[in-house]
Amino acid sequence: MSASILIIEDDRSIRQGLERSLLKEGYDVRTVSTAEDGERLLMEASPDLLILDWMLPGKSGLELCRGIRRGGFNQPIIMLTALADESDKVLGLDQGADDYVTKPFALSELLARVRAHLRRYEPSSNGPDTIEFGGASIDFRKFEATFRGEPVHLPAKAFGLLNKLVREEGEVVTRDDLMSEVWGYDVIPSTRTVDNHVSMLRSQFEEDPRNPRFIKTVHGVGYRFTR
Repeated sequence: MSASILIIEDDRSIRQGLERSLLKEGYDVRTVSTAEDGERLLMEASPDLLILDWMLPGKSGLELCRGIRRGGFNQPIIMLTALADESDKVLGLDQGADDYVTKPFALSELLARVRAHLRRYEPSSNGPDTIEFGGASIDFRKFEATFRGEPVHLPAKAFGLLNKLVREEGEVVTRDDLMSEVWGYDVIPSTRTVDNHVSMLRSQFEEDPRNPRFIKTVHGVGYRFTR
């Protein structure tokens, strides 16, 4: 059975171009042009992946992303945006996006990211099902997280990244290793995807994200998780 993809994009040419390309790749594709229509279709169809434009008429893609994550939608979300500033990307990741493709984009890059994200992250059987550190409590099997008893809504890739770091606790994990295991080998690492997800995790679980206690940077190499 082919994977199902929902595209929410108000630009007709982009929407139709993506639909044609993804159909050629063998995916089951549905498209809408507004967040409101997309929200209804999400409830009906429960797609395997969502391609979501940030700037939509009415409710924005960012608002929709935040709302559906809080409602329990855990499938990958790739956000399309004309906003290239790093702070905008981090904001989107904080609201639940898994990845960004900045307009204008190469179709080959987007298709590569779709393939990688559809290889859904599954926690390793060698790692823990749950972990607690500081005020955080993480359940990797249920994709649930809390901080000081309050729920924290994370995209699937954030759980995958944290799970990898936890399994290698005390060891340095390179950015390339994280890209390979969590995002897939054919992702084009042209953005600071790993760094943005780490920043998002720190903002949720570190008392002082600028001076992290648990997720530490090893400059020029990658990251290390310690308790």
